[in-house]
Amino acid sequence: MKVNELPTPFYIIYENRIERNLRLIDDVSRRAGVKIIMAFKANAVWKTFPIVARHCKSFTASSLNELRLGLEYLGHDAHSYCPAYTDQTIGQYLEGSTHLTFNSLNQWDRFSDRLADYNRRHPDSRVSPGLRVNPKCSVIETDLYNPAMPGSRFGVGAEELTRLPDGIEGLHFHALCESTSYDLEKVLAAFEQGFGHLLGSLKWVNMGGGHLMTREGYDCDHLVSLLSDFRKRHPNIEVILEPGSAFMWRTGDLITSVVDVVENDGIQTAIVDVSFACHMPDTLEMPYKPAITESVQPDDRHHAYRLGGNSCLSGDFMGDWYFPAPLKIGDRLTLEDMNHYTTVKTTMFNGISHPAIVLASSEDADDCRVLRSFDYEDYKNRMC
Repeated sequence: MKVNELPTPFYIIYENRIERNLRLIDDVSRRAGVKIIMAFKANAVWKTFPIVARHCKSFTASSLNELRLGLEYLGHDAHSYCPAYTDQTIGQYLEGSTHLTFNSLNQWDRFSDRLADYNRRHPDSRVSPGLRVNPKCSVIETDLYNPAMPGSRFGVGAEELTRLPDGIEGLHFHALCESTSYDLEKVLAAFEQGFGHLLGSLKWVNMGGGHLMTREGYDCDHLVSLLSDFRKRHPNIEVILEPGSAFMWRTGDLITSVVDVVENDGIQTAIVDVSFACHMPDTLEMPYKPAITESVQPDDRHHAYRLGGNSCLSGDFMGDWYFPAPLKIGDRLTLEDMNHYTTVKTTMFNGISHPAIVLASSEDADDCRVLRSFDYEDYKNRMC
């Protein structure tokens, strides 16, 4: 089916854009001599995993569902981290993971014997244990996405870690969010200052996610130099990065239609058949204003509109955008870059129509494939 024949709303993902990102990630990995793995927190559309698997079969999981999905559809190099394991979950994490990071010394003390016993009984599939640390270097302005904010529940501070606990083989820090290599440079300096005395005993360091190396203008050469220098200082350590957004950055859009236009107090709002709150929540949480392909730069000659989501939530709107002609019912709009951290966070609040998920080989493809469409049964089955 051709894209313009599909009923809205739908997310559309482009295979050629994923390949473009994967080639860049491959290049950074090769030049820096580091392992770069995919984080499902940014993309769990598993029908795209065969594309990813051509370049990367390693992944990070933050839940048992993510772990199971990765083992079924991507590979078996599974780096797991959860803020808190329980007696009911630790066994499944051990059985499925190659690397397992603990968030606190309490968690390590509670489950280290279980891990050691598992490794004794399964020497051919042993799990490498790590500890999450907090460099306490904050480079993120939005607290909702800032793991290093004061009072953070994530990781162990340097003041708690004068020595490496017996059995720990790696350290993990995550303090970035869609950040630059220069942000990483600041965090890495804080990490080495606080935890440098422990690095000689480690097998690996996981530098977490947030490395947005596929964004236009990102200095990949600086990233490669930064990582290469770290490896020279610590040749005993395998370096791991686990970006989420970088894999799927600008690989897909959300196609919506105008279903009404209303005016109040001189403000025109085009109501669309999607919802900011339900279908692109990061735009309200981050917050940020997505680009719309059909919009133009503000000008007195152009027509200003808010976009209103089709839910009953009062704050489900955003604006303003400008268009060369008045919007009318049936006009299609393309909200750009709506694949990473979008499909994974959607809700069915109000029971409003959930966008289908579509895959196209490229922007110029004559046809596309609907990977999944949603109906009443999907909404009903989430309830009881």
